[in-house]
Amino acid sequence: MTDTNDRSPSVFVHPTADVEEGAKVGDGTKVWHLAHIRSTAQVGAGCVIGRNVYVDAGVTVGDLVKIQNNVSVYQGVTIEDEVFVGPCAVFTNDFRPRAQNPDWTITPTLVRRGASIGANATLVCGIEVGEYAMIAAGSVVTRDVQPYQLVAGNPARPKGWVDEKGEVISRDVDNPPQRG
Repeated sequence: MTDTNDRSPSVFVHPTADVEEGAKVGDGTKVWHLAHIRSTAQVGAGCVIGRNVYVDAGVTVGDLVKIQNNVSVYQGVTIEDEVFVGPCAVFTNDFRPRAQNPDWTITPTLVRRGASIGANATLVCGIEVGEYAMIAAGSVVTRDVQPYQLVAGNPARPKGWVDEKGEVISRDVDNPPQRG
């Protein structure tokens, strides 16, 4: 990790991006146009942070993550290594949002290694997306997604199972294939 006060020459930050002092950005990461990374955020090595991406304070993004354009990753979200987040995907962090709520608490969301989140998907806070799971574009995810599970729809429902390359290997939603 490189502190932005002593940025590695291998980190690219577009001139219109805002990486606040104290943010940690890993070697080889590219931060594109109008992106904003808050001061206590950590972004791993080899990541691509697309145009107009917001990474909030306290967020952790692993290595080799690709976050496409117009995604906001709010406090309470943890994204592990090799995750793909499609354009305009939405993360929430408040289970009962109100404009004025003095008792507001962050509800965490965890996205495990290798998972893929399709364009315009919405992830309601308080869930875990399993490793190498795949969320179809436009889905609204309201509950946990199992490792390697394919989900789609509003609300998102199981549609099958994928492998580490994202290929559908089974449409039998009740019986995950044996691994290993």
